[in-house]
Amino acid sequence: MISIKSEREIELMRHAGHINYLTHEEIKKHIKVGVTTKELDTIAYNFIKKNDCIPSFLNYEGYPASICTSINDEIVHGIPGNTKIKNGDIISIDVGVGYHGYHSDAARTYVVGDVKQEVKDLVANTEKSLYNGLSVIKEGARIGDIGYAVSEIAKEHGYGVVRELVGHGVGTSVHEDPDVPNYGKKGTGMVLKSGMVIAVEP
Repeated sequence: MISIKSEREIELMRHAGHINYLTHEEIKKHIKVGVTTKELDTIAYNFIKKNDCIPSFLNYEGYPASICTSINDEIVHGIPGNTKIKNGDIISIDVGVGYHGYHSDAARTYVVGDVKQEVKDLVANTEKSLYNGLSVIKEGARIGDIGYAVSEIAKEHGYGVVRELVGHGVGTSVHEDPDVPNYGKKGTGMVLKSGMVIAVEP
């Protein structure tokens, strides 16, 4: 079921989103060669709790950590552990923050040390595809418009998109309806309405 949020609910989510942003900024300070993904998870947990929020992912459907740490070709949902970050790695950090029952969800990919140009290009162009998807979001647009905008940038640079994992609604649960695929056809799919909150995740 699609949830339409009130202004009050959106304000709570905006605060959760702000703490999510600050959590990423805190994690970024510690991403370096030799740090373990578990150390980053602990940093995130402590920072989120210090800001009177909760880590949305911790114990979500049994997930054992506060953040997801996916290194190199791990697509998503990498579980923090004793793996140390190496020179030349890229690491995607996915953070969920809950505040008074409402959630935010945001991932960033970080480049560590000396990385091949093609990898830098992959990270930069994936970010470009995100912003292209965001640029079409407005009341009356359709879900297919977002997926089309994301996939067009991917295709332009010779990349594919993961079809099995998609963006989604966010609210009182970190994953809500609707699904927001990274592919689609313009003018198709659900119509976006004011008060919907979605995560776009190329």
